[in-house]
Amino acid sequence: MLAVSWGWGALALASMQPWLTAAKVDAKECEVCISTVKAVDVLVDSDEKQSVQSIVEAIEAHCGDLQNEKPNPTLGARDLKMCYYMLPIKTVVAEAMAMRMPNDRVCKKLKQKNDEICAVRYPVKVDHVNPEEMLAKLKKMRIKELRGILRDRGVLATKIDNFVEKDEYIKEIIATQHLDL
Repeated sequence: MLAVSWGWGALALASMQPWLTAAKVDAKECEVCISTVKAVDVLVDSDEKQSVQSIVEAIEAHCGDLQNEKPNPTLGARDLKMCYYMLPIKTVVAEAMAMRMPNDRVCKKLKQKNDEICAVRYPVKVDHVNPEEMLAKLKKMRIKELRGILRDRGVLATKIDNFVEKDEYIKEIIATQHLDL
């Protein structure tokens, strides 16, 4: 009897201490930051990878001249937003990259300087497949992802906030499918 009560106590203790359980990692966390760091890394010559000044110049070349409203035309909206966050702290980015820190760790370090660095994400794309497959994919998505799809399509936030059930989000996504770019 004592062993049973101790077992439940240990279970209760483990549930109260989150570091004892496996942490769930979001695969899309810092995805725009990581892709920007990779793009900057490609611009730096292999013999200059440890030079902070060379990495700073590569960041500036990747982003373009944002002060004079001449950004790099190849950047998408999310990548451009990341540049706006990274340019003020470009020396911190360059120092982390010069130490050959992994890309995800660089972004985690930048998140300490600006919380919004890892909040920028690429839009969720819905493949154009037959309606049954699309419905099955949408039902597997989280409500947060469904909201993101609707926001990217320009659906008003006031309308989105009125939805209660997941089916309402899915119906609106199907109704606004023609707005997907």
